[in-house]
Amino acid sequence: MELKDEIVINAPKERVYAALNDPEVLRQCIPGCEELVQHSDTELEAKILLKVGPVKARFSGDVQLDKSGAPDAFSLTGQGNGGTAGHAKGGADVTLVADGDTTILTYDAKAQIGGKLAQLGSRLIQSTAKKLAAKFFKNFADVLDAEEVV
Repeated sequence: MELKDEIVINAPKERVYAALNDPEVLRQCIPGCEELVQHSDTELEAKILLKVGPVKARFSGDVQLDKSGAPDAFSLTGQGNGGTAGHAKGGADVTLVADGDTTILTYDAKAQIGGKLAQLGSRLIQSTAKKLAAKFFKNFADVLDAEEVV
């Protein structure tokens, strides 16, 4: 499964990059995130509760960041296990481009799933993934807007 999109965020690139590297901001933005622990500058551990169609599962997983292109770009890879519901692994390349007072964020993500989740069908998985990505970026934009007000 692949997801690609471009989002305009109402904040300067430096603020967007800093927020994307702030575990507390990410915890607030990731749909269903119950816990997000930063083990190092490039390693995170997450616990997320998700419902995909009739399957509801608590996933735990690890994410590794590659910040070699920072602050213009970075990559992340991760894998998660949802017990009997299945498992997922994937990654994303994220690019940030300053555009005046806003930032254009582009992502290109790929994921593979297995277990009960894979049996639900690619249309349901794809549409759920798109909804979760859209919710993440709406939450992310809302958090940055709230920080602007403070």
